[in-house]
Amino acid sequence: MTTQTSDNTMTAIAPKRVRMVTLGCAKNEVDSDRMRTLIESSPAFVVVDDEDEPADVAIVNTCSFLVAAVQEGIDLTLEMTGAKLPDGEDVPVVMSGCIPSRYGEKLVEEMPEVAAFLPVDQEDSVVDVLARVCGLTSVDTYAPRTPEVLRTVRSATAYVMISDGCDRFCSFCAIPYIRGRYHSRPADVILDEVRGLVQGGVREVVLIGQDTGIWGSDLPEGRTLAWLIREVAAELRPVNGWLRVLYLQPEGMTDDLVAAIRDTPEVVPYIDLPLQHSCAEVLARMNRTGDDRSFTELIDRLRADIPGMVVRTTAMAGFPGETDEEFENLCAFLRRSDFDYTSVFAYSQEDGTAAAELPDQVDEDEKLERAQELQDIADTYGFASAATRVGKTYRVLVDATEQDDDGNVEAIGRAYFQAPDSDGVVHLGQADVTMGEFYEVRIDDAVCYELFGTIVAPDAAEPGPSGKRL
Repeated sequence: MTTQTSDNTMTAIAPKRVRMVTLGCAKNEVDSDRMRTLIESSPAFVVVDDEDEPADVAIVNTCSFLVAAVQEGIDLTLEMTGAKLPDGEDVPVVMSGCIPSRYGEKLVEEMPEVAAFLPVDQEDSVVDVLARVCGLTSVDTYAPRTPEVLRTVRSATAYVMISDGCDRFCSFCAIPYIRGRYHSRPADVILDEVRGLVQGGVREVVLIGQDTGIWGSDLPEGRTLAWLIREVAAELRPVNGWLRVLYLQPEGMTDDLVAAIRDTPEVVPYIDLPLQHSCAEVLARMNRTGDDRSFTELIDRLRADIPGMVVRTTAMAGFPGETDEEFENLCAFLRRSDFDYTSVFAYSQEDGTAAAELPDQVDEDEKLERAQELQDIADTYGFASAATRVGKTYRVLVDATEQDDDGNVEAIGRAYFQAPDSDGVVHLGQADVTMGEFYEVRIDDAVCYELFGTIVAPDAAEPGPSGKRL
């Protein structure tokens, strides 16, 4: 980056160093990746990942799904405003993401320490905002060049957001007020992004959205998620990659989608069904549909139709009005369903949601006790599922390293039944591996959800009769 002085000579200026911190869900990770790509396409800025390296400006990409997440975002943002530049000035901090989207202009008065607020729907202007808070005199001089790829991901795995927003308006959820109404991303934009990610070394693509199953329903072409995953899978086929689809509501599990998951070799047999509860009366108060019978039928069908199927769900304890009987219904459902993984939450009374105004709010201590009981059930069956992997050999994607207590660096990978950031990993010890490559791994031990394995050979497996390479 250069600037012109008063005597018309050009002087080199070091780019401003940007520290980025991401809180919350995978959707925020996607937003941060996109902002990083825009930032790094500008000669005025460089993103620094080393926590020991000083930064000239910071971005905190926040979550506001739960009260606790809001508090975490505010606390971290305020903590980062205490950093100093070499001249003694404060490091400017930009708060982006869901907190600015949810609380808007109120934050300007309540958090004067923050240099700027960047809601989700304005994050593509991140370079202009950074230029302003860093005191760069000409935004045009520092405007980003058009990135060669839509995102830069420094991992073998990448989340790809295929839709945003939500039209369900579950009574406990603030997402429609944060990210707006449901809208699908166009297929050509998604496929271009996937193509660039694969060219950049990504070997696992994870499709996400608030409601992935209805992708395409608001687009004119009449395409469906089943069509999309077949197209995305084709982009992964030359590198023998994996495709994973998360956050599928029960209503979205059509016969065509089940067939696409079953018959497309690149799609791993893993489904995340955020059911929340099993009791029809509680689900109705949540503004959701279904009951334990319909859910059981769906899970049984998935396991029967798709070999190796892994099912994850979400269970909420202590929703307003939840009786002892309704809670026991949920406990029995979790035991009967034998989920591989279950995320458990105690209901959080979120301002602005319909459920916050419901009568019969459950006592906080009771909510926590119920959540712990659900977690105990979830772990009993989840640990047992993990233990069944011992002695078997699986295809494992190596995508990280980790330092143990003795300072040794070990390789970390995941098998098809382990979604990133949620289901545990396969520890490979001090194996000689290449990041971003697949290996055949024998599972030797399981501790809770963590697996420990030995590399048998570099991956060379071809699809079996079912087409899956697991």
